[in-house]
Amino acid sequence: MEFGELLQTRRSVHQYSDETIDSETLESIFEAATLAPSGYNLQPWEFLVLREGDGKAALREVAYDQAHVTEADTAVVVLGHTDPMAHAEEVFDDWLAKEYLPNEDVRDGLLENVAGMGEMPESERRIWTTRSTSLAAMTLMYAAWDHGIGSCPMEGFDPEALAETFELPEAYEPVMLVTLGYPAEGASDIENERKGRRPVEEVVHYGSVEADGSTTLSIPSPGDD
Repeated sequence: MEFGELLQTRRSVHQYSDETIDSETLESIFEAATLAPSGYNLQPWEFLVLREGDGKAALREVAYDQAHVTEADTAVVVLGHTDPMAHAEEVFDDWLAKEYLPNEDVRDGLLENVAGMGEMPESERRIWTTRSTSLAAMTLMYAAWDHGIGSCPMEGFDPEALAETFELPEAYEPVMLVTLGYPAEGASDIENERKGRRPVEEVVHYGSVEADGSTTLSIPSPGDD
């Protein structure tokens, strides 16, 4: 599917058919998701994939009983690791081996930078991992639709209950849920006209730098005409 068509036709799907996603297709979707960008290429994402009834039922309980969690073929908990150093050494060793870095001293300097990030307060590390992990989640949804598989991102869940139910290690932040499945025939999510989007001129603001070094940027306050 061409990217323009992919972009225009993707919808958040709530109505799924009984058709099963085969393992090879699912693997291909997650492989595509790993190609998402991330800060320092640290790739803090991981995916808890639930396909059996008991697992999806347990997830539905902590997702405020949203039906499509169990009706979809696959439910995914998108996780972000909150320790920037978790994979840093292997990432920068790869950069060194592929000559993205000139020598080990530069690699060691990057490791020091990331180690410093690890000293950030927990709240800041949770924001850090959410930024990169959300990119992987969006890539996952586009990759799924390229295979004709619908998806729905979900932020309606109890993260503490989820972590307790699935015994998540403390270092992991549940960022979002994503349901995956082939859309049901005639699914309103797919068939209906796309929901409205705010116009470009309303959401894009161009800034400029004046001769005296001052900046000009006009962003209206909420509620302004």
